[in-house]
Amino acid sequence: MYTFTDRFMFNNENIKFLKKTMMGPNAMRVSEELASHLNINENMRILDLGCGNGLSTLYLTKRYGASVFAADLWISPTENYERFKSIGIDDRVVPVSVDATKGLPFANEYFDLLFSVDAYHYFGDTAEMLPSLIPFVKKDGYIAVAVPGLKYEFGKNVPDEMKPFWNDEVARTIHSLDWWKELWGREKGIEIVDICEMACCKQAWEEWLTAYHPVVAEDIKMMKAENGKYFNLVQMIAKVL
Repeated sequence: MYTFTDRFMFNNENIKFLKKTMMGPNAMRVSEELASHLNINENMRILDLGCGNGLSTLYLTKRYGASVFAADLWISPTENYERFKSIGIDDRVVPVSVDATKGLPFANEYFDLLFSVDAYHYFGDTAEMLPSLIPFVKKDGYIAVAVPGLKYEFGKNVPDEMKPFWNDEVARTIHSLDWWKELWGREKGIEIVDICEMACCKQAWEEWLTAYHPVVAEDIKMMKAENGKYFNLVQMIAKVL
């Protein structure tokens, strides 16, 4: 399933690139698994929403030759453009600055696919977000999302070993598969194609824990405490009606 990612990581320079650019569980590996459930081709226009440093964008362009709008709030378009030039995908990518909570600067039905890896949970946890995004995707197009999640909702019963790492922000953004299924299930403008746990969870997290990002040291402690008992990755795919 992860042919592209495994080949990419066979090269030591590419591994260094990944370690510099990861901002969470390996977005390239997560993107490859999520994309395996979709029919992506070079003629598609894709919105990579919450692209971070562009690992998902790299995958979509290199693997499929698609045209991608790489949208992020935290990483500047200029920074991403320089990175995209360095890896030879700048001719297929438009880097943009976007705050999804304040609306998207695109025409209705502009995209064949809205793709989001390790970002949607930061802004998509309200009933208003999904319907606000649907108009930008063509009829019969798809919205595909992958987010860190929980095997069950903690609520107020946070396990003792997780309490040092739990705060209001984490509690707001990290949810179970059933929680997301209930939220997306309210929306009438889509047909849910798939909501499931992702197979790459353990490997994607382990790869993230080798990254150079400053939060990795704390995440190493968190994952040691978690010990495979609570976290997962959740993928959601919906067809726009």
